[in-house]
Amino acid sequence: MSSRVLTGITTTGTLHLGNYVGAIRPAIAASRTAGVESFFFMADFHALIKCDEPDRIARSSRAIAATWLAAGLDAERVTFYRQSDIPEIPELTWLLTCVTAKGQMNRAHAYKAAVDAAVAAGEEPDANVSLGLFSYPVLMAADILMFNAHKVPVGKDQIQHIEMARDVGQRFNHLFGQGKDLFTLPEAVTDAEMELLPGLDGRKMSKSYDNVIPLFEGGAKALQEAVARIVTDSKLPGEPKDPEGQALVTIFDAFATPDERAAFRAALRGGLGWGEAKQQLVAQIEGQIGPMRARYAELMAHPEQLEAILQAGAAKARAIAIPFLKTLREAVGLRPYTQTATTAIAKAEKAALPVFKQYREADGKFYFKLLSAGGELLLQSQAFEQGRDAGQWVARLKKDGAVALTADAPVQREASEADIAAALAAFQEEA
Repeated sequence: MSSRVLTGITTTGTLHLGNYVGAIRPAIAASRTAGVESFFFMADFHALIKCDEPDRIARSSRAIAATWLAAGLDAERVTFYRQSDIPEIPELTWLLTCVTAKGQMNRAHAYKAAVDAAVAAGEEPDANVSLGLFSYPVLMAADILMFNAHKVPVGKDQIQHIEMARDVGQRFNHLFGQGKDLFTLPEAVTDAEMELLPGLDGRKMSKSYDNVIPLFEGGAKALQEAVARIVTDSKLPGEPKDPEGQALVTIFDAFATPDERAAFRAALRGGLGWGEAKQQLVAQIEGQIGPMRARYAELMAHPEQLEAILQAGAAKARAIAIPFLKTLREAVGLRPYTQTATTAIAKAEKAALPVFKQYREADGKFYFKLLSAGGELLLQSQAFEQGRDAGQWVARLKKDGAVALTADAPVQREASEADIAAALAAFQEEA
């Protein structure tokens, strides 16, 4: 059974080298793990809580989407979408809001921090608290529960929000599940060994410290200028240097092989000057980041490419969200008045569904195809040596929908992603 992992990306600001090493690179590597379904979304609804500058939000969202794709995120393999393109999420947020206790929201760390700051400034406790800030843990719960994520990688400061999502999901299950779990209860995943890259002054790389090395912004020149500002000791060229505890060395390590790390340390102990060491660091980073920066620039110059990728991702995400929200609406009583009627029309509508057909060709191999309700060919499989292999793929597509259509899926797409996703969603509704 596959495991679903969901990662949200807040769309404010721009990303730096520390973000790449500590979050982007490991998340992309994890998304390539067998048996893992990865969901990555641009959390632009969340951004509205922090920022009231429309142009900044739009610009940041575009830049961050381009950054993840340039860094190697495979949009064919994962489900990569913009939160605001999934209208089912705000609707689910309301359903969850109606079963969430205000007292639970009162205990949210972000809300308490805002209250403490207002009191310390001599203002009313809720002076700077919007309803968005107060209730955003419910929106976060909807992000997670909509896709029944098993695991959510977060920093330690976000663990409470995953616990809240579990509590809300559990209460919803209890009230409306009628003996079965509608929601999977998510698990927070924190990486105790996550690599935190030091900044120019040796402290954690952070914009609040003004000690960051830009990832793509400003190009190679900005990278070189930032590295030149890394604080080192005062030893001159030719003098042996202790590499341990040096921010420059730690940053080098993040982009080097074990052999390269050993050689760099040996050169420093042998008297390599800090200026030359910084040039080597720039070359080491540029060797990996340079090609990514070129891809980033291409995506930023062609926003229509970004938009097409995110819309395809939204279609995959909605193929899951639409039938699931229908189930949730019915569970809470938001049903058509005629739902229980077994009219001829209802039977006809039920019959007019897409269909999988499995068959054996003259070559002795097994195939399947997906046809729309009107008979249009949507998917055509490759050849299988065994009939059970074809059957297993049909079962997987019926169960998982468009999410199963990864880059290595043994099928040929014969229609648009949206039409295929809608057809596969019909099987999930039937289930």
